[in-house]
Amino acid sequence: MSEMTEKESLRLEEMLAYEKELYNKGILRVAGIDEAGRGPLAGPVVAAAVILEPGDKIEYVNDSKKLSEKRREELFEIIKKRAKAYAVGIVDEKTIDEINILEATRLAMKKAVEGLATKAEYVLVDAEKKVPIDVPYIPIIKGDAKSESIAAASIIAKVTRDHMMYELDKKYPEYGFAKHKGYGTAQHIKAINEIGLCDVHRKSFCKKFV
Repeated sequence: MSEMTEKESLRLEEMLAYEKELYNKGILRVAGIDEAGRGPLAGPVVAAAVILEPGDKIEYVNDSKKLSEKRREELFEIIKKRAKAYAVGIVDEKTIDEINILEATRLAMKKAVEGLATKAEYVLVDAEKKVPIDVPYIPIIKGDAKSESIAAASIIAKVTRDHMMYELDKKYPEYGFAKHKGYGTAQHIKAINEIGLCDVHRKSFCKKFV
């Protein structure tokens, strides 16, 4: 084992601390959940739930924001193959406008957990304190950097949403969704000011631009 691999193994060992505490109590189906797309002006919010095989260390898994797009795409496929179960929950922009982004995020998390083919016994969730699920859960501040399960979920959620935004870019190329993924960049706001809103914009987020 090389020094780098040893270092990575130790990092992942630390990221399994919350999971191992549950494994040691005989709770083996531990799901991590995280979301992507809480802040953008357009597109859905996406949550993912991932149950890893107990003790499985997937090399380079980390908070999706700390990874390159290439690495996220690679890990997206690896996690789907190696996870005991995974699922995504998607809430569209119209629902976000109707119930607000906080409730929409919670709904996406609920959908993800309920979509798991293998039912979770316990859930580790990134930061969110109120998730409407019937499974015990622990909110962990900055959980995507502290739990491998949550980090894996952050990758699944982020890549799933990015893929959706690439498809929306084909439908609405004038907004540049492929580049900024719906976030409020100068390019995006300029396009909104010049063209107006399209069907996938969150009207409640864009009031100040139109």
